[in-house]
Amino acid sequence: MTEGFTIEDQIRAAFDEVSQRRTRPRRLIEQRLVELAAKETDFTVDDLWQDIRKEEPRLGRATVYRSVEKLVNRGLLNRVEFADGTHHYRVCGHSHHHHLTCNQCHRVVEVDICLPGEQIAKISNQTNFTIEGHSLSFFGCCPDCRTHAKQ
Repeated sequence: MTEGFTIEDQIRAAFDEVSQRRTRPRRLIEQRLVELAAKETDFTVDDLWQDIRKEEPRLGRATVYRSVEKLVNRGLLNRVEFADGTHHYRVCGHSHHHHLTCNQCHRVVEVDICLPGEQIAKISNQTNFTIEGHSLSFFGCCPDCRTHAKQ
């Protein structure tokens, strides 16, 4: 997270950077994302859209989708992939990290371990790509699901 700025400040600044008008729907999106960040809860675009529509029935799904994508592009939201091909989003406007997801319950755990720089450089050299960023996804079975499977 940018020092001295709350996630709310960062989300507002990201919307302002791309000339997003300060409409009521955008303010509701900001507010809900701040709440989700505080709870460290992941969500789908449809979950977010349905939740906000309770207060703003005319809110279009495309508005929510575009807003989410703008925040993903600015690094304030992460797209969390699951082994079954589905994905959720999570407010992750802080330090670089990766995600471990449970194949059964879709629990998400943030992992602060990363590939060593030498391995990333080796991949770059082998493929002749200039690597500008990366995302690792780990899939497995969480302790709760393993316990339930044994019962």
